[in-house]
Amino acid sequence: MQETADNSNQSKNSQLKDNLSKQENMKIHGIGLDKAGRCTHYHTQLDIAALLCAKCRKYYACYSCHDELEDHSFVATTPEEAYPVLCGNCGRKLTLQEYKKGSCPYCHAGFNPKCSLHENIYFCCTM
Repeated sequence: MQETADNSNQSKNSQLKDNLSKQENMKIHGIGLDKAGRCTHYHTQLDIAALLCAKCRKYYACYSCHDELEDHSFVATTPEEAYPVLCGNCGRKLTLQEYKKGSCPYCHAGFNPKCSLHENIYFCCTM
């Protein structure tokens, strides 16, 4: 009986490690990116939140980068999207609620507070 519980715990730990490694290795797409995902369009210290395009399912530094590099316009995610934002500082996927708090809950890097002014462009929801 103990052996079954040990195998179950090992399986759960393996799945958790896989999920964490997948989250930490996400790529930010864009033009002229620095190591935190700032692009040529948005490059202040706080411009580190990458957005998920609902159509191509890639995280982009901004909608302008997306529209210049893809053959389709940026498509906002719906409120049901599990992880519409990616922190450029630590590479973790964020929920909309985590993003709205203004800083990454994992690395505590701050996001541009003006991003919320453009939320209706990036996300199909309201504050």
